[in-house]
Amino acid sequence: MTPEPPRHPQIAVSASIFRDGQVLLVRRARSPGRGFYSLPGGRVEYGETLQDALTREVTEETALSIAIGGLAGWRDVVPGPAQAGHYVVLSFAARWIAGEPVLNDELDDAVWVAPEAVGTFKTTEGLPAIVASARRLIGT
Repeated sequence: MTPEPPRHPQIAVSASIFRDGQVLLVRRARSPGRGFYSLPGGRVEYGETLQDALTREVTEETALSIAIGGLAGWRDVVPGPAQAGHYVVLSFAARWIAGEPVLNDELDDAVWVAPEAVGTFKTTEGLPAIVASARRLIGT
């Protein structure tokens, strides 16, 4: 039996990570978002700050070290035919500090791409606009 999704919104974080003028896209290997390129990130755990959650999620999913630059935008993901849960995703701009992507089992691909090329990928809704906002914030 599939567990019932929470009856309240879940807070999540994601990061547009920039390195040498490119941004990291990762492809989700599981639902929600399976097969779509997105940004590294995930749910905020009880008692975590947004920055701590973002650092933890990026480390868990990609093994990268980052420096967080600031909040680039947000997205409200509401329940619907293809989405069981309700998520409020706060997306941050970040700079790559060290490491190469080593993916966990939540992801099955990672690519560094020019920010203007994000829209050529099968992405989660609103991703090109979030990356563009993060790029302006970071100044790349």
